[in-house]
Amino acid sequence: MTDKLVGLLEARGLTVFAIIDHSGEAAKVGLSLRRTKVVIFGSPAAGTPVMEASPLAALDLPLRVLIWDDEGVTTVSYTDPAVLAARHGLSAELLSARLEGIGPLVDALVSR
Repeated sequence: MTDKLVGLLEARGLTVFAIIDHSGEAAKVGLSLRRTKVVIFGSPAAGTPVMEASPLAALDLPLRVLIWDDEGVTTVSYTDPAVLAARHGLSAELLSARLEGIGPLVDALVSR
C-alpha cells in the first residue's frame, strides 16, 4: 500500500520527503513490530504559509500518513486537518486551501 500512496502523491505533484519503516528498523535491532510505515509528504507552496501563520505547525508538517497492520488488516491513519487547525489556531481559509486534501487522497488510496 505504501507504493500506491507514493504513486498517488507523485501523480498529484506532491513531494515525498521520507518513508520511515518502523518495523524494518525494529527488525534490525532484533525486535518485532507489526508492519508499520510512515510516509511524510507535502508541498512547500502549501505548507510554508501555514508555518508562517503558526511556526509551531512545523512540528506537524509536512503531512504524514501511517500505514500499519492491525491484526492482519492494513490500516491507514492520519491526523485530521481540523485537529491541526485547532492545535495551531489556523483559520479555516488557510487550512482548506492547503491541508484538507489529505482526506480525499487517503480515500483514493483505500478505494483502489
